[in-house]
Amino acid sequence: MTLNEELAKNSRLVTDLPLCEVRIQNEARFPWILLVPKRDNIEEITDLSIEDQEQLLKELRMASKVMQDSFDADKLNIGALGNIVRQLHVHVIARYETDLAWPNPVWGYFELSTQYGADALERRITLIKDAFDKLV
Repeated sequence: MTLNEELAKNSRLVTDLPLCEVRIQNEARFPWILLVPKRDNIEEITDLSIEDQEQLLKELRMASKVMQDSFDADKLNIGALGNIVRQLHVHVIARYETDLAWPNPVWGYFELSTQYGADALERRITLIKDAFDKLV
């Protein structure tokens, strides 16, 4: 799979699952991961084979558990928009009624992202990776 340039620039690899790369969005205001299927030329979930669609659902269920258990979110936002980055990727974002964008979606709410510091990003990657490792 060739990773879209924008995804590569704004996220970091956390771990690999059978179908997807799990990547962390470099946006420190929200616990936010992406599932990116390791398939070329896929824009829509329906472009995946039926088997891959079922696997994506399993991995999405796992990612949701990781995010809920790790961050005790009030709500999970899950979406595959693709309006800017066409390569299929699914966002899983832990949301809180006290976060800066609540109750609005985080997409496009802020002009600029607030990136993690290097140490904070590494700690967050380790936390999420360890949570996935416990489920596998």
